[in-house]
Amino acid sequence: MAKKILFVNQEMTPYVPETELAVMGREVPGAIQERGLQIRAFMPKWGTINERRGQLHEVQRLSGMNVVIDDTDHPLLIKVASIPQIRLQVYFIDNEDYFSRRKMTENEAGEEYPDNGERAIFFARGVLETVKKLRWAPDVILCQGWMAAAIPIYVKTAYHEEPTFANTKVVTSLFEKQIKTDLGNKFKRCLEFRNANASLLEPYSEKFDFMELGKLAIDYSDGVIEAGQDVSPELIAYARSTNVPYLDHPEGDFTDPYLNFFNTIAPDAD
Repeated sequence: MAKKILFVNQEMTPYVPETELAVMGREVPGAIQERGLQIRAFMPKWGTINERRGQLHEVQRLSGMNVVIDDTDHPLLIKVASIPQIRLQVYFIDNEDYFSRRKMTENEAGEEYPDNGERAIFFARGVLETVKKLRWAPDVILCQGWMAAAIPIYVKTAYHEEPTFANTKVVTSLFEKQIKTDLGNKFKRCLEFRNANASLLEPYSEKFDFMELGKLAIDYSDGVIEAGQDVSPELIAYARSTNVPYLDHPEGDFTDPYLNFFNTIAPDAD
């Protein structure tokens, strides 16, 4: 049976402008799918995405649940579209307050949203709840972008006993710095869910910034990929110090290095 890879992307072209992260968000799942693996791809439904142009439509059977963050219910909407050139279907996590009327990390004045941490938590839990509803158990989850940084700890703690994720391996891709400010005083409290509890978060700074998010993702990952050209040397050093399997930035075509790395992390059953 073909290996199942779940791609959790912060950005993907053509839905957002081209950045290194957005291009890799599209190219990696597209290339892996061409090799015959089963994939699912998710990203946030940023308010800048034109739903008519992108031909997004809501998936009623997957929408409708509430995600509780900091004692507040937030309705989860799931939309889907496809990139016909590479025959890739993309699921979008949406919510009226967190995504529908807003840009990505910054508002029109160039200020980072004060609830970016909550948005990332909602996105992570929304992805995992939707994958459960799809009844599709991934062998590997590849997290690309800081918005996916909460996925590893949730998979390894809060969702570990869920049959969908019981045997899932998690890989974090490292890119250049994407947020400038920290996520405020509430992030740790909002992150707590089931047995992703306060005691697990004690080693981390009270104020999560990009570096602290990276450390959190690395600590709960089964592998790390240096995906970007300008990854922080400090973050690279931290990842290497954990002795987690590490893939150096691939030169040229990344497809075979990624596939080999996935097979190392999650070998096929005999």
